[in-house]
Amino acid sequence: MLFNESVRIALTALLANKLRSALTMLGIIIGVGAVIAMVSVGMGVRQKVTNSIASLGSNMLIVSPGSANSGGVRSAAGSNVKLKLEDSDAIKSKIKNIDYVSPTVSSSYQIVNGNQNWNSTVQGVTPEYMAIRSLVVSTGSFITQNDINTRNRVAVIGTTVATNLFGTSNPVGKTIRVNNSPYKIIGILESKGQSSMGQDQDDVVIVPLTTAQERLLGITYVKSINIQVSNANQMDQVQNEIETLLRQRHRIFGDKEDDFSVRNLTSLMQTMNETTTMLTLFLGSIAAISLIVGGIGIMNIMMVSVTERTREIGIRKALGATFKNIMMQFLIESVVIGVIGGLLGVGFGCAVSLAIAKIGGFNTVITAAPILISFGVSVGIGLFFGIYPARKAALLDPIEALRYE
Repeated sequence: MLFNESVRIALTALLANKLRSALTMLGIIIGVGAVIAMVSVGMGVRQKVTNSIASLGSNMLIVSPGSANSGGVRSAAGSNVKLKLEDSDAIKSKIKNIDYVSPTVSSSYQIVNGNQNWNSTVQGVTPEYMAIRSLVVSTGSFITQNDINTRNRVAVIGTTVATNLFGTSNPVGKTIRVNNSPYKIIGILESKGQSSMGQDQDDVVIVPLTTAQERLLGITYVKSINIQVSNANQMDQVQNEIETLLRQRHRIFGDKEDDFSVRNLTSLMQTMNETTTMLTLFLGSIAAISLIVGGIGIMNIMMVSVTERTREIGIRKALGATFKNIMMQFLIESVVIGVIGGLLGVGFGCAVSLAIAKIGGFNTVITAAPILISFGVSVGIGLFFGIYPARKAALLDPIEALRYE
């Protein structure tokens, strides 16, 4: 029996029982669709986390005060006042393989424009902060070294602050009040959206570091030091050198605990990627269970088909059909169910993924890998679960089959 003829007979048999064939395919359709949809959700989470961490800056190290034991109680990172501007200058001058260093301070204030007000985070930074955090000024300009030297009352604001205080008008050149002092707006930042922790990165007011220290906060220390390393492969080396330098400057010797902490965002990104990859695999594995259920449905319907067509099988064998011919016929029928169900499942899964993104406002990413794998598995399941029914049909005794009513 020719292969083309076997395919034609398989399609004829399936079309003869349209509803039963459709219900059999339903398990495969739901299985493939669920795998694609769940994996796309997992990939969307991974992409969002990766983009969020990347938006903080590339090859970035953050030095924070804290993590020191005081009276048996561990202080939270950022709660101590151990970091000085001189520490930042020492890192910049003595550590190699560093592109930019920017000490920062921050605090929350009510920002006022006329009769409009908005509570936001005010950050004091240096010009290098723009390159470290990959910030882009959409209108106006960023803080300059001259602003740092003269402690100018100038500010660069995020889009959230601009929208809430000025609506649709251009705020550049206008004045806002921070802690009852006037600050001239010199620029607006391009939107960066939410961070992986759900924080609005556009809800920020940036002022010169010296202005924030002396005019706003009245402090001489810094709350963090942001560092951009030249090469990602040198992150660990630079981190170790910074830790050694700061221990020397802070006179920390032997087993005495550091009064600062250094966070490596590259390591954080790798950890988060590993976590989200496990989440994606977990979601895909759960969805794949329905593929197994669909395969059992194929086996069940093929067993029924063998029973219903026992007399037909007997006639074919009496006319000369071999074991191989009968096996091929029924295997092709089960594989056709898997192929058609897989194709419909791919369309269903992509549609569900797009619906989740549009209706639920959730980020989803559709890639070729889960589509090809789930489709291949659906075809494989059709073949695997069709072997036993096909073999049972091929082993039927032609005389007994012809007697079957």
